[in-house]
Order: sequence, then C-alpha cells, then structure tokens
Amino acid sequence: MSELETRRMGRTEMLPKSLALGAAWLHSGPEQETIAAIQRAIELGINYIDTYPGHKEERWGKALSGGLRERIYLQAKVGTHPERSKDFSAETTRWSVEGSLKALQTDYLDAVLIHDPIQIRDAISSGEALDELLKMKEEGLIKHIGLGVRSHTFHQQSIETGHIDIVLTFLDYTLLNQSVAETTLPLARQEDVGIILASPLGMGLLTGIKPDVETDRRRHPDGKTVAHDMWKWCRDRDVNIRHLAMQFCLAAPVDGIVMFGPSNVEQVEEGYAAATAEVPAGVWRDFEAEFGVAPGKI
Repeated sequence: MSELETRRMGRTEMLPKSLALGAAWLHSGPEQETIAAIQRAIELGINYIDTYPGHKEERWGKALSGGLRERIYLQAKVGTHPERSKDFSAETTRWSVEGSLKALQTDYLDAVLIHDPIQIRDAISSGEALDELLKMKEEGLIKHIGLGVRSHTFHQQSIETGHIDIVLTFLDYTLLNQSVAETTLPLARQEDVGIILASPLGMGLLTGIKPDVETDRRRHPDGKTVAHDMWKWCRDRDVNIRHLAMQFCLAAPVDGIVMFGPSNVEQVEEGYAAATAEVPAGVWRDFEAEFGVAPGKI
C-alpha cells in the first residue's frame, strides 16, 4: 500500500494530499464520532478538510484544536446554512463566513466555496457572494475562492470571472460518467484553476453494495444498467470496485484532488485504503475492454 501523493491545486499554490475529507455526512452521528473521524483522517495524512456551515461545524473546531489546524488546509462554504439556505447576498455571505471562523476556532480559511447556486448570477453578480468574498480575501479572512456545483455551464461562467481559484465538480468524473472531462477540466487546466473531484463512489453506487437494477436503469436514457453491471463484473472476479472507483478519479489528469464523504472512522479508513491500493494493470485492461473506461484518459 502506497502513501497519498502531494498534489498541486492550480494557481492557489496549495499543495494538499491527493485525498480530501468531505463534510456532507460527518455531522450525522455522535459528536465524538465526528471528531474521531477528522482526527483519524489527519493521522493518515489527509490534510485538506472540508466543512459544512450550519451543520454542527463546531465539531470541526473541537477536532482541530490543540495544533491540528496548522497542519491542514481548511475549506468552508457559503449557501449551505439552513437558516439562510441558498442566500448568496453579500450580507449573508459575510455572516456565514464569520460564523464558520468562530465555530472552527480559526482566524482564516484556506478556501471558501460558493456552494450549489440555483442561478449562477445569484453568486457572481455585482454586490453578491463573489464580491463579498473578494473583500474578505483582501482582509485576510480567506485565501482562495471556489465554486461547488454540478452545472458545467456554471463552472465556465465562474471561471471566466477570473476570480475563481477552485472548482468542485461531483458525479461527472467517475467510472459511470466522465462528462466533465470534455467541458470544465480542459478549461480549468487552461486557466490554472484547481479541481476537486467529489463523489468518487457515485453517491454509493460504487461502494460494493449491489445497485438496484430498476433504479440503475432509470438513470440512463437508453435503459442500461451500468452500475449494476460493473458491480457484478467486479464481484465475479473478486475485484474491489471501491478501489477501482477511487483509483480512477485519482488518476484524472487535473491539478487538484479527490474528495470523499465518510460518516465515521471506519469509512475514513476504507477511503484511505482505496486511495492507496494498487490495482493490477491486467484488471484495468479487462475492465476497459468490458466497459470502455480506463484511468488517466480524457
């Protein structure tokens, strides 16, 4: 088992490890489980930590106390707080970031993502979230600004502002879907924007749990059952599909990292194991012959 690689995050000059700790599910269990999972991730070498404002963010502050904050890159978001969800006004943007700083017990954030706007103009128009984040960047409260959303068009529009340093894309660079490789990834490379590839396990479809055939079929316009077929192919050959899924994303030709979303210590360790596993070249050759998917190709 190898160690996590150090990656370049575009023009940010951040040098995180290749695997980042996502926040979507970490607040779902007991507080001590959240703290233990974050601290275990750092023990394993993971040094890019995502947070989820309005969702028990103070747990991250407790986990990172005692000197751990200085060992990691810390990322928050705006637009996620349940009290002001999808509010990208300047006022709420500052309110959210200041709340994160307090909860996280830190005086700066390495990155803040504008998270999942319904209309991109709500986030990047004059006087809205982007402008306020630029002010906070000048004040030294944040270092880098990013966008996290699925829409490739929104990625393009935000990158074209010249102020977005990081784009988080999800579900569109996995074993099941590589569509972002034709849109956002080339543009990000051209503009030296850092990339976060999130949901490498396809929102649970690539974890090794048998996908439901009918649900899988409904996901595809042509009625194919790709997730189920990949699961069966791996099961029949005693191949760990989680390892394939993670290694595929880690091999993407981007200046950036892969972010997974565990909910406890066990899942942190499973994600790390998948990220550091070695998949034999012969397995990838056979997988590509069957499904037309191989790592490192755009």
